[in-house]
Amino acid sequence: MPTDNSLSRRRLLQSAAFTAAALSLPALSSAQAKPDTDPLHNLKIGVASYSLRKMNVDTAIKTIQRVGLKYVSLKDMHLPLKGSPEQLKAGVKKFTDAGIIPISCGVVTLRGNEGQIRSAFEYAKNAGIPTMVCDPAPTSLELLDKVIKEYDIRLAIHNHGPEQKDWPSPNEPYNAIKDLDPKIGLCIDVGHTARAKVDPAEAIVKYKDRLFDIHFKDIDSTAPNGKPIEAGRGALNLHAILAALVKINYAYHVGIEYEKDADDPLPGLAETVGYIRGALASIE
Repeated sequence: MPTDNSLSRRRLLQSAAFTAAALSLPALSSAQAKPDTDPLHNLKIGVASYSLRKMNVDTAIKTIQRVGLKYVSLKDMHLPLKGSPEQLKAGVKKFTDAGIIPISCGVVTLRGNEGQIRSAFEYAKNAGIPTMVCDPAPTSLELLDKVIKEYDIRLAIHNHGPEQKDWPSPNEPYNAIKDLDPKIGLCIDVGHTARAKVDPAEAIVKYKDRLFDIHFKDIDSTAPNGKPIEAGRGALNLHAILAALVKINYAYHVGIEYEKDADDPLPGLAETVGYIRGALASIE
């Protein structure tokens, strides 16, 4: 997978967008943005809350606010799966009251019986979250195709790289669900996709009609043992990935999943947000 050479790191670090994002100002000022345009190209850039897995809810909210984003995909440490309907609504309200929209949740494992699967759907329904990023068993797909017809919820099957035999890349889940209910789709994890030797940008365009979530990250190598790293320092062509999302007018969550530095993710998360802003500023 080629490294993006079209944007120098020096240029990104010097951009006003990076300065605005990195730990202080939440966004580009109107003077910095092009007139009558959205500097993020209408992309719903947010945070996969797994990035903040060692933070409690209040600290996670403050961190997302600090990097200037307003969308989140909630993992169960920030919205417990076993919460009552009232607890789930209250949990989501803490984010919305802070100006952050929970736009998806997960990854939720869907590898149990019908009761477990329905419970997961009820979780998303009671929370009022429209998309559930999930890891289903291939043998569960027929049941999911039946159950999803009862809910106004999208499923986004998360691919997890070469170490997971069921869904290593987006190709396998797409081929499994292409004839099922159109609300069953994909969450493309760009790092895991590259480690599975599939081009993430090409997959985004190829599967655009079933693409309901993105896990955005960089990795130090596209080898099977590639590790997370701050955006722009690694092996992925992130500019091509963002350009593909802009090209298809992608309407769902672009969730930054910053898995490095679990004890102190804010600096790397801010750097990643800054890289995204700088890269998107270069896309016409």
